Amino acid sequence: MIKTITCPALWVLATVCLFGGCQRAQSEIDDEAVSNPALEADISQASYTFGYEQTERLQRETQDVLDMEAYAAGVRDFVSGSARQVSAADTQRLMGLLQNEVQAKAQAAQDSATHAAVEAGEAFRAEFAAKPRVVKTTSGLLYEILTKGSGPQPKDTDTVTTHYHGTLITGEVFESSVDRGQPASFPVNGVIKGWTEALQMMSVGSKWRLVIPPELAYGERGAGGQIGPHTTLMFEVELLEIK
Repeated sequence: MIKTITCPALWVLATVCLFGGCQRAQSEIDDEAVSNPALEADISQASYTFGYEQTERLQRETQDVLDMEAYAAGVRDFVSGSARQVSAADTQRLMGLLQNEVQAKAQAAQDSATHAAVEAGEAFRAEFAAKPRVVKTTSGLLYEILTKGSGPQPKDTDTVTTHYHGTLITGEVFESSVDRGQPASFPVNGVIKGWTEALQMMSVGSKWRLVIPPELAYGERGAGGQIGPHTTLMFEVELLEIK
């Protein structure tokens, strides 16, 4: 999961335009506020909240690279009608510089997180593999049989029904049919590689604990908000039936 970094040039421009829009809207509202003081107070509070939250988002999306004091000075000059202190001719170059700095910092943070995820996953898998009942396949999949079933084994072309509970190696739950109280059905060859491999070795009635390395899960892309790139996953899977 790679976070998309909003282009600072576009975001700053959009923010300034929004401030411009707010300034004009406020002047129109001020005419009404003379006879409605409560509206003036509400709009002032809403405007403050808008400015605070937009600036918080802006700082976060620019990876704390943005000089917030200089940014605030630009807003003040625009709102007060003062002349800009930086040439408009330099805008494209400066926005490009800012964008490059933001992207470089975001890439460094992503590289650090990836390195940490790889190291943590390798350590966790090594520890799990050392347990007495754990089996490691040639692909790197690790499994432990919690309950041994006696039913048939599915083929990769079959559709199965399972109950499962998926967690990160930290124990954080990212998906669980058990928690939902509703089993899930899907094609054996329509899921991540680690699941496809494990299901074909399981008998109906079995319950296994799987530890899946990233190359058999979501790899360098990750998935959704919780599963980052190069993330090791753990599942408890119960095979209920073959359809």
